[in-house]
Parts: sequence; C-alpha cells; structure tokens
Amino acid sequence: SKGCLCYEQEAVQKRTFTKWINSHLAKHKPPLEVNDLFEDIKDGVKLLALLEVLSGQRLPCEQGRQIKRIHWVSNIGTALKFLEGRKIKLVNIHATDIADGRPSIVLGLIWTIILYFQIEELTSNLPALQALSNSNSSVESLPSSEAGSPPMKRKVVNKFQGNAKKALLKWVQCTAAKHHGIQVKDFGPSWRDGVAFQSVVHAIRPDLVDMEVVRRRSNRENLEEAFALAENELGIPRLLDAEDVDVDKPDEKSIMTYVAQFLKHYPNPHQSETDGQQDELLLRSIPTFALSVPREERKMLRELKVFLDQLERDVLRAQGADGNLTDKYHAFKSFRVQYEMKKKQTEPLLQPVNRDCKLSVDQALVKQAWERVSARLLDWHIHLDKSLPGPLGVIGAWLHRAEMALREDISIQHAHDETANILHRKLEQHREVLKSLESHRQTFHQIHRDRAVNGVPVPSEQLQDMAERFNFSKLKSWIIKYGRRDSVELLLQSYLTFIEGHRFFEQYDLIFSALKQAAEVYIKSDSSIDEAEGVSKFLSEASAQWRNLALEVRSVRSMLEEVISNWEKYSSTVTSLQAWLEDAEQMLNQSENTKRDFFRNLSYWIQQHMDMNDSGNFLIETCDETVSRDLKQQLLLLNGRWRELFVKVKHYARADEVDKLRQDYHDGINTLKLFMDATDEKMTAPVQVSFLNVRAFVQDVEVKTTFMPCVI
Repeated sequence: SKGCLCYEQEAVQKRTFTKWINSHLAKHKPPLEVNDLFEDIKDGVKLLALLEVLSGQRLPCEQGRQIKRIHWVSNIGTALKFLEGRKIKLVNIHATDIADGRPSIVLGLIWTIILYFQIEELTSNLPALQALSNSNSSVESLPSSEAGSPPMKRKVVNKFQGNAKKALLKWVQCTAAKHHGIQVKDFGPSWRDGVAFQSVVHAIRPDLVDMEVVRRRSNRENLEEAFALAENELGIPRLLDAEDVDVDKPDEKSIMTYVAQFLKHYPNPHQSETDGQQDELLLRSIPTFALSVPREERKMLRELKVFLDQLERDVLRAQGADGNLTDKYHAFKSFRVQYEMKKKQTEPLLQPVNRDCKLSVDQALVKQAWERVSARLLDWHIHLDKSLPGPLGVIGAWLHRAEMALREDISIQHAHDETANILHRKLEQHREVLKSLESHRQTFHQIHRDRAVNGVPVPSEQLQDMAERFNFSKLKSWIIKYGRRDSVELLLQSYLTFIEGHRFFEQYDLIFSALKQAAEVYIKSDSSIDEAEGVSKFLSEASAQWRNLALEVRSVRSMLEEVISNWEKYSSTVTSLQAWLEDAEQMLNQSENTKRDFFRNLSYWIQQHMDMNDSGNFLIETCDETVSRDLKQQLLLLNGRWRELFVKVKHYARADEVDKLRQDYHDGINTLKLFMDATDEKMTAPVQVSFLNVRAFVQDVEVKTTFMPCVI
C-alpha cells in the first residue's frame, strides 16, 4: 500500500543516513556514533559534531548530563544558523521539530546536509560543474530544482542540486554504464539488479569485476558483492543493504548518497576515457554568455565606483548643510541605509579573482571607494552623537570609543616587549570600557525614560539607536515577560537583526582569540609575576562572564521561538475547538444515530483539547500579567463548556468499537439461526434404515456441529 511504501522508504533513509553520519562521526575527536537517528539528534550534540567534521569549523555546543530541552533547541538552532550562514536553504525545518525527533523533518535536514557536502565533493571532481559553479549568470539561467546548496553564493542555492543530480547520473552513464551497454536512467529501478553498482566499481578498478560473470548472477549476489568490494577494496562505507535496493522502487536519496561517494575514487576525473566527450556533454549545459562574465563584472564595478563617488560627495554636502539635529540625523540614516543596501547587493563583486587572493584593479578601486564612504559616514555619526546635549553627548562619544576598542584587532609582534605594550594598552582600554559602562548605563536609562536632557527633548530616532547599541538594554528587553504573538515575533526579529547585524558571537570569538594569543606571548615574556597573574585572572573572568552571557543570549532565541510556536498551536486549537463545540452542543438534540455519526472522531478533539491546554498553560507562565489573565479567562470558559459536553458524549469515543461488537453479535445470531433451521430440517427428515444411510447422516451432523459458531 502507499502508506506502507512511505514507511519503508523512511526506514531505508533512516538506515542509510545513519550509516553516512557514522562514517563521518568516526573521525570526530572523540569518535561518536548514532544508534537511533530520531532520538540521538534531539539534543543537537551529535548534529553539531557532524557539522564540525564536515566543515572543519568549531561550533559552540551545550552538552552534559543535565542539559534540558531549552539547551537542545539552542544547539539545534546553532546548527541551523550555521547551515543558513552557508546559504543552505532550509524549508520548514525548525529547531523544535528536530528536538521532538519528527522523522520527516529529521530526514529532510540530514538530506539537505548530504546534498550540500556531496555537491561540494562533486564540484571538486567534475570540471564542467566547477565552471558552472563559478559563473553566476549561467547558474541563474538554469531550471530550478529541489533544495540543496554548494559552498558558494546564494544565487546557486536553488539551482545547483538539480544539475548535480544530472551530472552524477551523466558521470555514471559516461564512465561506467556506457562501456558495458547498461541503461541507467535514474537513481531508482536502474540499480535494482546490482549491475550498475558493479559497473561503477569496474570503472574505478577493472581488475575487481568480471562484467560477464555479473550479468549471469542474481540481483542479491551482485548487490552484496558490489557493496563488499566497494567497502573492502575502495574504502567506501557500506551505506546500503541489498534487500533495500532489490525492490520495485528503491529509495532515490539513499542511492544518490551512496553513489556520490565513488566520485572521489575515480582515477582520472578531469579527463574521461572518451577523450573529453564527457566534459563536452556536461559543458553544453553552460550558456555561451557565461564566457562574457568578466567583462560584465568590469562594467558593474565601474558603475559601482561612479555610484560611490557620487555618494561620498552627497554625504559631504549633507553633512555641511543647515538644519536641526533631528533632520541631520534622519539624513544620515537615509545615507547609511543606501550604503548598507548597496554593499550587501554588490559584495560578491569584491571576491578575489584568483587563488592568491589578489583583487583586480577595478576591485581595488571600488574597495578604496567603499572605505572612503564608510569613513565619511562614521565621522558624521560620531559628530552627531557628540552634538547631543549635556551628558548624552558624552555618552555618545564614549559609545563610539567602546565599540572601536572592542572591534580593534590585536597584532602579535616578533618582539615580546612590543606585544606586551600592545596587550597592556588593550587591557587598559577594556577595563576603562567596563568601568565606564555602569555609570553611563544609569545616566542613559534616565535620559531614555525622560526622552529629554534637563527638559530639552532629544531626537527620538537617534536615542533609540543608541539604546540598541547598549547590549545590556537589548538583552533585558528580550527576557521580559512576553506579550501576544505579534509582539513576540517583533522581538525575535529585533533579536536576529541585532545578533546577526553586529555579528555578536563572531566578533567576540575573533577578539578573545587574538587577546588570548597576545596574553600568552606577554606572559612568556619578561613581565612580572604580578602582571602575569593579573592578565591570566582577567582572561579567566572574561571567559567565564562570556560563557554565561552567550548561554543566556542563545537561550533567548530558543525561548522566543518556543513562545511563538505555542502561540501558533494555541490559536489554531482554540479556533477549531470553539467552532466544533458550537456544532457539538447543537448536536445533542439530534437523534441517536446522528449523534453517533457526529461524535465518531471524538478522540481527535480530545487530543486538540489537550494541546490547547498544554500550549495555553505554557503561555500563561511566560506572558505578562495582562495576557495571562485573558488566557486564563478564555481557558476557563472553554474548559467549562468542554466538561459539560464531554460528560454527555464520552461514551461515543468507542462508538466504532461498540458497533463492530454489535455487528459481530448479530452476524453470529444469524449464523446460529441458519444452523439451527438446517439442523431441525435434518433431524425431522425421514431416513431409510440402512448402515450406509445412518453413517452418512451422522457424518453430516458432526460436520455441522464442528463449524457451529460460538455466540456469546
């Protein structure tokens, strides 16, 4: 049946993906293993470990025996954020679904990861796809396909996987199947008999496979031997089982995952045995105008340079114009929005043109223009913040100094005394920032509440921007009691904008790593014992404070997402339950048969009622007093109506079961009546007395008695 097929595909994918994951987790330090994919992925620890192995990057992870669901969701959120940062499109994949171990969502996530890293492997082996991946315009013209992404710009995200699938199939057809007259049309039924797998092994190591023998063997024999040869002779992990492939519709994703592993073992991926015919076939998919991309880029770079020169002139003119502080700040914000939008749109144009990371002449000129405009805007911003009245101007100047101190890189010098001086100066800057923070915080809070300095109003837009630059005020706003769904969604949007826009975690990692490196050099130099102890203590305290802050900030996102999820569940269940209750209450006056039919799905509404209360109680605990009071009142009314109705209709929950028992009873009675009628007829019928007739009569009665139904 269709349902059974879906279940079987899910089971096959689960086994294949688990083996694929374990083949990579074996490289983790310490090695890890997934036993039950849907359970082991819930806390996000092994998911993050997998991404670390695949990417070579370190990812923050909350782990230990005592971690709770909020930490699970935080870990999974880190993993999803990492994937999104690589421009991998995640459709309908949420951290809470993974933490719940929902099979379809978990398998979808792992398939997305497999696609990404297998495609990366594909581009390193097929030169035509490498050319394709380096040409934005050619990629844009190709037909879209299902989700998946290589490690490149977002333009490629929705386009590349379909081409990778075609390329992988073309590779099999050109390098393996074609030489043996095998038809491989897909990643499903074409692989069932095992001959295609054997041909791929033969293409890599011809001495391992006798194709004439292969053609005479059964499906299972070919599959088992191909998988064994690949594992033992080529070192390719055995992701598939023969019984999973030898079916009418083998799972396409599982076969693609397995076959892609053979690419890196192909002996000469850059030149096939057909003297480049394979490359020619693949390159036909690249439009001819891909060759003109460099010329187009030069034109775009020159146009960008003209735009930036004009923007710089406009900024200087606006900065010197007359007007009040509010108007000037509004003008500044307008220019900065133009600057940021244009930079985001054109950032790909400034990628190095060759492997030694050198920029072209046009790129270098544009980069210089960006830096000039950026410096002009920063100078204008500092001047505007310093121009604020009284102590707010002092705070504005301090805020810029603090941000610059935190952003500044620490350079490691060959001479220890130079490094020591740099580190000492940097530590003093950090201490000054921390020392000033508390006093400025209190003053700023008062001004922010009054929206004025000593009765003089200040520009509200500028004041709000300053508030957002104080990390403490943002964090405090995120951990307050929550309001209704729309306000929580705004909070989450604000959180993401701030954390991503300021590269919150990345900036700290860069700063602290450089600071720690410099500190180690300083401690090993001729510094005094007291100074060395002071530096070590400062680093230790800063690290501990950061761990606590980072955990709290990550937990904020998890909590906001959990609140939104519960608002969604609560709203949908309340709406549907209210409508059903109205119909159900009117149904009580109908006939018994009508009521029985209506309340047949009562078990579904029992579950809806439970979901409503679960999500409602969660929101009551996390929302502010006004919202909680409204929720309590709404739940009180709905639960009252539910209880009153449920007492009258709860027996219908087993209506189908009772109907079946009743029908079985009536069927049994009818069968027994037929039996008794036949028996009476037999017993009253005259029988000629003879040995044979009597024996036949007795046998007939015994047969009927044996099959007589038991009716209770």
